[in-house]
Amino acid sequence: MTGDRRPALLLDRDGVINVDTGYLHRIEDCRFVDGIFDLVGQFAARGFTVIIVTNQAGIGRGYFGEAEFATLMNWMRFEFLRHGITIAGVYHCPDHPTEGIGIYRRDNPWRKPGPGMFLQAAVDHGLDLARSWSIGDKASDIEAGRAAGVGTLVLFDPAAAAVGRIDDAWVVPRLADVSELLLAASAE
Repeated sequence: MTGDRRPALLLDRDGVINVDTGYLHRIEDCRFVDGIFDLVGQFAARGFTVIIVTNQAGIGRGYFGEAEFATLMNWMRFEFLRHGITIAGVYHCPDHPTEGIGIYRRDNPWRKPGPGMFLQAAVDHGLDLARSWSIGDKASDIEAGRAAGVGTLVLFDPAAAAVGRIDDAWVVPRLADVSELLLAASAE
């Protein structure tokens, strides 16, 4: 029964929410991607639950710890709140199958391209993944969304010449292009 389930906007973090500087873990190093607050606000205004799903192998590699990650994510959530947007959940996978240290060296279905984070978010928040959107900047983000049954997949690629399609995924050079896709989908 999908009547009680809500659609979600499932966002990768590095490269979609913030500029990917490589293993971001300090607030002072965070720069938000142009248009992220406007875009997420449009989805939230349409009743989408906003969820962050992010691989964080920097934890597993020992570059920073869970506490630093939590501090940064709490700050990010507050920045979204300052724009009137609630981030309902943050899911992360610190594991890496070959580069992880100690307990973090393992295969984990939560690590994208695995769908684990998406599926857990759906259970925790009562999400209808078929009506949801996922935005990522890597093929593994798209693969994870596809494996989880997310209805609309978007690859954010600033190097793309124009909005286009690769198989079942949209490719967009600007986050504002996702807004146009959302408007078109809402009009259907």
